[in-house]
Formats: sequence, C-alpha cells, structure tokens
Amino acid sequence: MKTIILHSTDLEIATSVSATYHCDIKPYNSHIRLYADQAIDLDELRQTYSTDFNYLPEIDFSQIKLFVSDMDSTLINIECIDEIADFANIKPQVAAITERAMQGELDFNASLIERVALLKGLDVAVLNQVYTERLQVNPGGKDLIQFFKSQNIYSAVVSGGFTYFTNQLAKDIGLDHARANELDIENNQLTGITQGSIINASAKAEFVKELCQQYNISTEQVIVAGDGANDLAMMKVAGLSVAYHAKPSVLAQANIVISFGGLDKIRDFFDE
Repeated sequence: MKTIILHSTDLEIATSVSATYHCDIKPYNSHIRLYADQAIDLDELRQTYSTDFNYLPEIDFSQIKLFVSDMDSTLINIECIDEIADFANIKPQVAAITERAMQGELDFNASLIERVALLKGLDVAVLNQVYTERLQVNPGGKDLIQFFKSQNIYSAVVSGGFTYFTNQLAKDIGLDHARANELDIENNQLTGITQGSIINASAKAEFVKELCQQYNISTEQVIVAGDGANDLAMMKVAGLSVAYHAKPSVLAQANIVISFGGLDKIRDFFDE
C-alpha cells in the first residue's frame, strides 16, 4: 500500500483520483492522503489537476534535524544577480547567463566570474535597493522556517549568490546558518570580483556535510530544497531532496516535487 499526499484540501480532486484508482481517502488539516495498492503516475496527476502530488517517503520525519535551502528562486522570488544587473542596464545579458547556468549548460564558476565582472563600478547601495524593493520570501517560506523552529529542526540557506543577501535574509526570517559568495567592494563600489573560493555545487554539498558534523547528525536527517543544476550535488547528499518550482534536470532527480504550491507544502510530510 502506497501513501500519496495530495498537497491540497480539495476533496473533489481526491474523490476524482479515488474513483479512477480506487484509493482510500484521509483528509488532514493542510492536505489529503490517498492510499493506493497500485503504482500511479504522479506526473500525470500533477498535470491533470495542476496540483502537487507526492508519494510519502519511507523516512522517519521525527528524526529530521536540518533543513538546507538554496536561496535564489527557491527560498526567495528572484535571482539577485539579475536584479543587481538591472541597475547597470544589463539584466538581459546577465539573466541569459544565469538561466543557462541553472539549466546546467554552463560551468558555474566561469559563469559567476563572467556575470560579477559585468557589475564592476556599481554603487554598493544597489544591493540594499534589490533587497528592500525586489526580494521577497517565496510563499510559505516564513511559515516553514517557523514550523522547523517549533520542531527543533535547524535551518540554513546556501547560495551561489551573495552574502549580502543570505546574511540579511537569515537575520530577517530566523535561519540558523547562511553561506554564499562575498562580493569585493572598494570605495563603496563593486570591483567586479568575489572574495574567497566560489560557492558552487560541490561547495553547497560540503556545507551540508559540515553542518551535519557540527550537529553530530547523519545526512539522512537532512532535507534539502533547490531549483537549479547547482543544487543537485547537495540534494544527492541529503536524506530527502525537494525540487521547488525547479528546472527539468532537478525535477527528474529529486525525491519530492513541488511545482504549484508554496514552500510550506513540505510541512505536509510531518503530519502523523
């Protein structure tokens, strides 16, 4: 018997699925569970009902101790570097490189160096403008982090973007850890380079392992969320990986897919 989570409280959808596949139905506060004795193509259900469906993983969710999320387009609504570039009137050029990097078509390190170089000479005040005027936490994100706090689960953000945003975001929504690239600044202007080693796919995965060592937990006790090719390495490390409104390469490899609802849909797995 397989348990399917319908990440919605729409009984009409549940009844329709049940009629087709002869599932038992059990409503919860935030979702509905379906119990099926046959394999069901969840992609087909997702497309048919424009709603998130996932199999309940065989994981003891009471043992989860850490949540690590990518930042840009996962925990937040924008790609920060594209919005910074908008202030230099080069957003289309930079956004095109970002998109190819997130699809896995470009080497991440080279693409970051190329994009940051294009920002040379911008006033550092632009960073604050992007944060205050354009950056928003994605739907359900704040609720999810508060839920994890209530469950004594640590939370972290890791990004191929910049510390200016990850550090501020961590402070504002109560994340325990943040890691990203540091923009080099001189005379209140971006110099067009970053300081230190680049936070790429392998560095993200290492960050997850580092936090596991710090808290003396196994990688099986970690949930990782991401949307781009740069997140695949850390998703492979984790006990549970979540593709959030993600690129095709990530959708194909993640344990859990959320393409319609908010980040708080991750909470549905914790209900007994």
